[in-house]
Amino acid sequence: MTQSHPNAVRTRDLDIAYYEGGPATGPVVFLLHGWPDGPQTWFGVLPFLWEAGFRTVTPYLRGFGQTRFTSPHAPRSGQPVALAADLIALADALRVQQFVIAGHDWGAQTAYATAALYPGRLTSLAALAVPFEPGGKPKTPPVFEQPNKWYQWFMNTKNGPEAVASDPIAFARMQWDMWSPKGWYTQEEFDLAATAFTNPDWLAITLHSYRVRWGTAKPYLKYTSLQRRMDAARTLSVPTLQIDGQADTCTDIRMTEGQEAYFTGPFRKRVLAEVGHFLPREAPEAVANELIAHFATVRDQPAASAARR
Repeated sequence: MTQSHPNAVRTRDLDIAYYEGGPATGPVVFLLHGWPDGPQTWFGVLPFLWEAGFRTVTPYLRGFGQTRFTSPHAPRSGQPVALAADLIALADALRVQQFVIAGHDWGAQTAYATAALYPGRLTSLAALAVPFEPGGKPKTPPVFEQPNKWYQWFMNTKNGPEAVASDPIAFARMQWDMWSPKGWYTQEEFDLAATAFTNPDWLAITLHSYRVRWGTAKPYLKYTSLQRRMDAARTLSVPTLQIDGQADTCTDIRMTEGQEAYFTGPFRKRVLAEVGHFLPREAPEAVANELIAHFATVRDQPAASAARR
């Protein structure tokens, strides 16, 4: 990385911390991390994107790392539409009109929501490890996927939130251990990522995200209009690449079968063999090559560069 510490920009709701790099005049790629993770998940991918001519902006999502709410009264929503609104606010603050998105896990959900709500802002998107769910809400998964969703359903039990709150770092690490092949990460890598989970709003946003998803928490009124539009979205028109890990035990690769039916624009799917859920960390070069090939159609277009801070 060219930075040891992130920049920050203020939007109406958040002080958003982000890393930026690459050619100042290159097309802008927003790289969005997942849960439980942080921007570092993309650090192995970034040099390849820079070499290919892309400018990258890699933020901490709300509730993670150094991103902070500007008001103690702001709703701590974990809804994907809230994260999409955050991304648009960040792009506006950086004076970036059009961009591409690469999102992993929560970042993929945010990318889908952004494509549904603000399709004119995106020229392309890539979604890693998560399928698009038409109608904005998950359906009860098939039997083969149900064991993988235990952590979500646990947070929807009466005592689950209290158990997670008692040791959130350990709960996060459990997912790292379970979702990818054994031995895929180092202690140092996890410790660095886990600094993002000490954000004072991490637990509230985590719990709201997974509880509102399954109906045990209510969506916030602030996002009612956006949520209605998301609920009405059955297809996406933005050119899309989905990348799955063949060894992913959080989202079975069978969950993205038939996804092409939900995309009216160009759609491609790639599966990386022997790779688990954390694709950008486990296979950064392979992920970068797929992203560069997918984003090639926008690489030479005039770009709006992110403001330097």
